Amino acid sequence: MDSRIDALRRKLSCEQAALITGKPNIFYYSGFTSEDAVLIISHDRAMLVTDSRYTIQAKQQSPSFQMRDVKEGWETIFQDVSQTEILYEQEHLTVSRFEKFKNLLPKKEFVWGSKLLDSLRMCKDSGEAAKIREAERLGDEAFSHILKFIKAGKTEKEIAFELEFFMRKNGASGLSFEIIVASGVRSSMPHGVATDKTVEKGDFVTLDFGCVFEGYCSDMTRTVVVGECSDRQKEIYQTVLHTQTEIVSMLEKGKLCADIDKAARDIIASAGFGEYFRHGLGHGVGIEIHEMPFLSSKSDVILEAGHVVTVEPGIYIEGFGGVRIEDLVLICDEKTENLTHSSKELLII
Repeated sequence: MDSRIDALRRKLSCEQAALITGKPNIFYYSGFTSEDAVLIISHDRAMLVTDSRYTIQAKQQSPSFQMRDVKEGWETIFQDVSQTEILYEQEHLTVSRFEKFKNLLPKKEFVWGSKLLDSLRMCKDSGEAAKIREAERLGDEAFSHILKFIKAGKTEKEIAFELEFFMRKNGASGLSFEIIVASGVRSSMPHGVATDKTVEKGDFVTLDFGCVFEGYCSDMTRTVVVGECSDRQKEIYQTVLHTQTEIVSMLEKGKLCADIDKAARDIIASAGFGEYFRHGLGHGVGIEIHEMPFLSSKSDVILEAGHVVTVEPGIYIEGFGGVRIEDLVLICDEKTENLTHSSKELLII
């Protein structure tokens, strides 16, 4: 964790201190796994503020930090913060707590710091990459398992429950997000979480899922067909597969995220399905399931070694169905590494 604190300090001016209140960044910068804490990091201090329930845990997980008990009172704790500017996480600080801190520190300027704090998490080190790789391996195993479980008559919820049970049983500590199982016309919903709908013969079934391993997420999507497949389904599937495969092959250090997103849209548009690709091409994955960088038209980020991004083009036609195929890719100095190994060929089960 010391290297992460040092990296943050290189971004802070001498007159800045970072006030970290969100669980993802608390974990990233300190290793502390509870959200009942606040970090204060400056050039001269690194404090972890929590309560007596977590004191022993904090000492074990965050030895680089000075432990402070919230019972001391925030006024006393902030007396040790000499900096005049406080960077804070605007997405992870309630209005009431923000006002409390401002009132305690009337002479200090509070500025938004989420982008800076989050950006340092973009490039994963080898240890982080190993945890994401293991989480994705569990996802691959879960997909192989679920192919033997899916059949006409099963409900989407039954499929989702089986996926979750398998991943937890085999080493996952939790889910990256609520599992998406969308069948038939519901597969036209990019985020169609599982319902009581029964899978029927001829349905597309889109499975989007991931798990958490030692604090890091995985993410993958596969779409299969149950029983029989129409020519139109094959056309849509092959268009998405071609797009996804082409984009994965072009990922490399130095590419602009917006250009990658555009390349995917151009391929799908040239096949006549441009209006049916309705979301960004991909996103970063790490401690959070959606984090920087984003493969989207609005992104000005250039890919670097250590970035872990999804590539997930899709076509969604209301009243008919949809297809999404998603891999998780690690950008490397030389050749990129696709962390997802499940087959992407059209599977009719």
